[in-house]
Amino acid sequence: MFEWRTSAVFGDPSSLICVKELCVPGVPVRAFKAVKQNYQPTTEILKLLDDFRLMVNDCLRIGVETGATSLKALSVKAYRQLSAYNIPSYYKLCAISNACGMLKNYRKTRRKNPHAKTPYARRMTMTTCYGFKINDGKLKLPLGNRRYVEIALGSHTRQVLSNPSLTVRSVCLTARTVNLSYSKETDEINPAGFIGIDRNLDNVTIADTASHMEHFDLSKASEVKTKYRAVTSRFERNDIRVRTRILQKYGFKQREKVRQILHHTSKIIVQEAKDQQYALVMEKLTGMRKLYRRGNAQGPNYRFRLNSWSFAELQRQIEYKACWEGLPVIYVKPHGTSAKCSICGSRMMRIPEENRKLKCAGCGFRVDRDENAARNILARALRFGAVGPAIEAMVQERSKVILKVDAGQLTSKHPPTS
Repeated sequence: MFEWRTSAVFGDPSSLICVKELCVPGVPVRAFKAVKQNYQPTTEILKLLDDFRLMVNDCLRIGVETGATSLKALSVKAYRQLSAYNIPSYYKLCAISNACGMLKNYRKTRRKNPHAKTPYARRMTMTTCYGFKINDGKLKLPLGNRRYVEIALGSHTRQVLSNPSLTVRSVCLTARTVNLSYSKETDEINPAGFIGIDRNLDNVTIADTASHMEHFDLSKASEVKTKYRAVTSRFERNDIRVRTRILQKYGFKQREKVRQILHHTSKIIVQEAKDQQYALVMEKLTGMRKLYRRGNAQGPNYRFRLNSWSFAELQRQIEYKACWEGLPVIYVKPHGTSAKCSICGSRMMRIPEENRKLKCAGCGFRVDRDENAARNILARALRFGAVGPAIEAMVQERSKVILKVDAGQLTSKHPPTS
């Protein structure tokens, strides 16, 4: 069995960038999910949503004018000015919190673009974690003076929330949908191994400590995005309001179709990890959109392919599903995972006559580039994430000692016990 720790054993410790404050097995962890349904809004609900939007905009104005940088500072400056709204205090506190998050994103954007637009809430959306009740299959939201507005919950929502181990945490309300976030306490497992996940544009490749490799085809998601791109490019309406509304409708359809494809893949990966009690290892991919720069002869098709890569959505789905099952998630740096040999660490060379095949210049190892990346991701977790000699990172048996892989045979006089 592996035991978690915070320091690296052999090699470059910077290769491991995040191991979730390596959780102690058996310690409860709070996991979150959400259930969503449609509903028919009443006049009172629409009035509540509009008041909440106005309060958020007032808080945004106050935050920009006063330069408030924390939730406490914004609360002190804005709470009294929200007394003009005849609305329960629950919603005032939530409006301040909502505005604080928008201001944080605004300050982050200002550092990159000094001419960024001042934030403004246009959508009628309300999020609250106070005051609501769920009784007799109905969601009750307070309106003040002991008055409540009721929203009937669907059969699927009632079935999900009927589990006594679940706790409803918050409600997110729009003019059409209601989203209920719930949580449960789950125990973090002590993993028996790892699964390395390599995310690509058209596929996902996984490799585990039992030398099992598996590919998942995601080309259908790219086809969906290409199809909707071709459809929306033919719009010729001069009215910007109509065109925006139609683009939003097609964009929603595209996102839902792609999300379902990724949901199916992430569900299988997490289920396999759960069956074998394995931890999940992924690359910490950031700044991928910056690979495109205007004027560098890459063209709009290259930019479209980058924007079509749903690496963050797949990561989000794997993360919350793994947390729900008590599976640890580890992140490693992506540098060199595809370019370096997973056996000896030498530079890989592309084989022109074979698509996506690589050959090592040092040991002559031939492998698919996605499999090689998955092996390297797995090896980094084995080297720096678990207690044990670096020999455990070997992908296949070799008679010759390799400095980078077999570090345990050279540097560890007393290998730690499992």
